[in-house]
Amino acid sequence: MRSIGAYAGALLLALGLTGCAALPGGGPAPLDTFDLTTPTVSAAGRGRGQILITQPAALKALDSQNIVIKTGDRSIQYLKGAQWADRLPVIVQARLAEAFQRTGRFAGVGKPGEGLAIDYQIITEIRAFEVRAEKGEQAHVELFVRILNDRNGEVRASRAFSASAPVSGGGNKAYVAALDRAFGEAAQQIVRWADTSI
Repeated sequence: MRSIGAYAGALLLALGLTGCAALPGGGPAPLDTFDLTTPTVSAAGRGRGQILITQPAALKALDSQNIVIKTGDRSIQYLKGAQWADRLPVIVQARLAEAFQRTGRFAGVGKPGEGLAIDYQIITEIRAFEVRAEKGEQAHVELFVRILNDRNGEVRASRAFSASAPVSGGGNKAYVAALDRAFGEAAQQIVRWADTSI
């Protein structure tokens, strides 16, 4: 019994060491991880008060770290070997909040849980955030935005914003750069519109 137990222990130890040695060379390749940049917006309206940037709503295909490639009217794939640095709605929320903050037009800009006394909420839905391979590799972003009066629950204004940008070059960086440009243009439109609507 002792010899069987000793043999089993030695075998398990050998397998464990073999597995550890195989990890560096045999594991999956690390994914390219990307973020979005925050656009700088020159706002000239009469925006004031304190606003809350809520986390955008999105369908499951967009509510993840996957980068969407649309291959047809009803079919999508994910960009191989690449991911967003966080779930896409979290990144979009953070970058929109920063864009509003950079204008200097509002007394306060925050996200839920930051303790601001809110005048208006910026409620966003991500309707598209993809590279359209079937249309000559164009990045396309569409965001639907509502401005909600936090005092009385009324929607002050609502509008859809969209922007596109061609993919220049090849590889994951080219796809994400095009998405970043399209998002930046849409975000600029949103901030300017909100600044003149509040």
